[in-house]
Amino acid sequence: MITPRARAQAFCDRFGLRVPILQAPMAGSCPPALAIAVAGAGGMGGAGALMMDPAGIATWARTVRAATNGAFQLNLWIPDPPPLRDPAAEARMRDFLGHWGPIVPETAGDAVPADFAAQCEALLQAGPAVVSSIMGLYPAPFVAQLKQRGIAWFACVTTTVEAREAAAAGADALVVQGVEAGGHRGSFDPAAAERQSATLFALLPQIADQTDLPLIATGGIADGRGVAAALVLGASAVQIGTALLRSPEADIAPAWAAALAEAATRGTVQTRAFSGRLGRSLGTAYTLAPNAPPPEPYPVQRGLTTAMRAAAQQADDVERMQAWAGMGAAMARAAPAADIVQTLWEDAQRLLP
Repeated sequence: MITPRARAQAFCDRFGLRVPILQAPMAGSCPPALAIAVAGAGGMGGAGALMMDPAGIATWARTVRAATNGAFQLNLWIPDPPPLRDPAAEARMRDFLGHWGPIVPETAGDAVPADFAAQCEALLQAGPAVVSSIMGLYPAPFVAQLKQRGIAWFACVTTTVEAREAAAAGADALVVQGVEAGGHRGSFDPAAAERQSATLFALLPQIADQTDLPLIATGGIADGRGVAAALVLGASAVQIGTALLRSPEADIAPAWAAALAEAATRGTVQTRAFSGRLGRSLGTAYTLAPNAPPPEPYPVQRGLTTAMRAAAQQADDVERMQAWAGMGAAMARAAPAADIVQTLWEDAQRLLP
């Protein structure tokens, strides 16, 4: 039986890493400097390209390559079908949001995702070591193009059923996301996200028992103990996001970084209040508002909250800010990203058999 150390080493050898730690591709919080620092420490950097146009994807990849020859991943959301619109409900949400920020125009809910086909073509042109997916599976023709170009596909899964579907579709590795993870929940069915809420360490061994694909564990991992536990339970690597957010390279809003330091008191909540998709955030006045109407579907809700989120960012007001955070946020350290990655792996190795 392969040991956790040997499994991690095989993963590192395959993807040119020195440590089996990946930076979560956090859309909106993944500047090139963060990926460069993680790659420099021997891990894998990443970018969530959800809100990037093709030129932005190309620029991000070019900037990272100019500073490091380390591996990185580019990630996209798989698009949902067009949402059902409810004008009356949207009007109630606009009125509610007007108490939290600027007046919301009637057209705000008309937001549409970026051109997915153009983004996919940009990923191929960028030629990263890894392209990853969340919220579903890439179309078969795109998967075939990835394989023709030698680009690995990492598929984020949140259930054993999703894991089987991803393996059958040709995924090269599975990112196993537990409910502890910060940011958006990766459920293939957006309506099922609340009920598909297995913890990482309950889900991980179940998926390990049903596949030989490499598994990357993510959700609540913020110290060496979490890294070691994930490897013992069947992972080949871990992916961390919140654990890096207090690093200077992440460059998040000062109020968000300060609130992460208070995470043990604030706690985290699952909410659809920012985008219409379920995500885990710090507990804030907005996310805990008792009189909030039900959120609209994605991407309508994201469009409706755009003005509030921008105002909160400008005012450095975490109570209205989209302050994503995983359940391990209280363990996040204010330190350079490279130091965080190196310490996680050094501490994990002391615990591994």
